Amino acid sequence: MRKPFIAGNWKMNTNSATAVALAAGLAKELQGIETVDVAVCPPFVYLQSAAAALSASNIALGAQNVYFEGDGAFTGEISCAMLKDCCCTYVILGHSERRHVIGETDALINKKVKAAIDGGLLPILCVGELLEERDAGKTMDVVEAQVRGGLEGICNERIAAVTIAYEPVWAIGTGRTATKEQAQEVHQAIRALIEKLYSKDIAAAMRIQYGGSAKPSNTAELMAQPDVDGLLVGGASLKVEDFTQMIKTVA
Repeated sequence: MRKPFIAGNWKMNTNSATAVALAAGLAKELQGIETVDVAVCPPFVYLQSAAAALSASNIALGAQNVYFEGDGAFTGEISCAMLKDCCCTYVILGHSERRHVIGETDALINKKVKAAIDGGLLPILCVGELLEERDAGKTMDVVEAQVRGGLEGICNERIAAVTIAYEPVWAIGTGRTATKEQAQEVHQAIRALIEKLYSKDIAAAMRIQYGGSAKPSNTAELMAQPDVDGLLVGGASLKVEDFTQMIKTVA
């Protein structure tokens, strides 16, 4: 049985005061919930203050990105060791905004996934198609290529560190959400691909999140799908009441 995993991606939002208030509010409201794994991913500059606010809770801390080198002359980048030093457990990699706004490739994302695992972090590998790719019937081709590219060279002994998040790009921040049937179809295909690349047991154990305008009103129907194991939440994770409601619905 896969334990549900809900992660909040704060993106480029909050300030020093609101980040602490949000983390502290979640820590208070989610006391005693142990049947769902929960993580929040603040901006880099608020990781340490959020970590302090979460220190007495079961909520894990994650980052929104990482670089694949350990240290050196890489101005503006953040290493795995730095994230660990800030108490991070998870790191989001390959988010659609990193792919389509910043221009990250599958090859670069793969380097980051490997570095994260080597550095003791648990990567959340994001995959998903653009609207024009879905309309052209290319969803599965795109998702398969991104999964294969992101996991290239990662062996059976290391793959357990990875969570995959399916995030249809056309549903992120648009108010549109994949139907429960659309989400299940792609999640099922991802699990079948993991079985093909690794093994049936590894595929059965891997958690696959859905991301894309997930909110309190659609949490139950999404999480009722047999291959949807969690949610990667954007806007709703910035509100204590909304994010708490989603987690309690799953719990």
